[in-house]
Amino acid sequence: MPKIHPINLKNVSEPTPERERRGIQSIEVGGEILKVLASEPRPMALKDLVKAANMPSGKIHPYLVSFAKIGLVAQDPFTGYYFLGPMAIQLGLISLQTMNPVREATPFAEALAQETTHSVAIAVWGNLGPVIVRLIDASYPVHTNIRTGSVMSLVNTATGRVFSAFLPRKLIEKMMLEDRIRLGPDIAHPLEEKVVERMIEEARTRKLSRGVNHPTPGVASFSAPVFDYSGNIVLAITIMGPTGTFDTDWDGRAAKALRVCAESISKRLGHHAT
Repeated sequence: MPKIHPINLKNVSEPTPERERRGIQSIEVGGEILKVLASEPRPMALKDLVKAANMPSGKIHPYLVSFAKIGLVAQDPFTGYYFLGPMAIQLGLISLQTMNPVREATPFAEALAQETTHSVAIAVWGNLGPVIVRLIDASYPVHTNIRTGSVMSLVNTATGRVFSAFLPRKLIEKMMLEDRIRLGPDIAHPLEEKVVERMIEEARTRKLSRGVNHPTPGVASFSAPVFDYSGNIVLAITIMGPTGTFDTDWDGRAAKALRVCAESISKRLGHHAT
């Protein structure tokens, strides 16, 4: 079995510079203050902001005054508490609206494939159901018919069941009835309806779907949902490999690495886990 090292996706999308570039220290200090305000769900008293930012009030207060003038910070006139202002909210919304989920997910998926040595696929929702839009091959041969552009079965694949679990039921009901159009030649024995419903509910509970020797004999997979800032599923990340070397345990290395990957992408897209 290939040796799998602990995966670290924390800063995967941030390239490491060859040398530290010179910046403006005051902007960096101000950024730390804004980070503290952004991390708190409620307005903050100055004393709490001082404690969280680990800076004296005399240093923080001038920043708050300047930020308030340009709308990055606002202050409640009755309590004196501080919170992010309209300009900060506008900048955040513009950033979220211009994000491309596949582009943002790709570096994370590539890191997952490299660290685990398994194949990793990114799927989005298309006219006929889940479509593979990015496939990172494993360092060893994997005998499967999945290719970029493949449309995945909603009920007979781990990828499809993730979408079935988190998309509105009315959107997928008809497609689930017509799911045979998504069945490839390797799906010889479709799952029974009651089994599918149980697996979809399991995917909804675990935020993870698993396939072992089905739909493709000899291949195992896990698939996880990625959510955006509004809490909607925008894509699925699937990791797969031969059943002989792939850890199929729900709490095994493959599943844990995939969960970290999916959660990291969701966070990148503005999703806050509840």
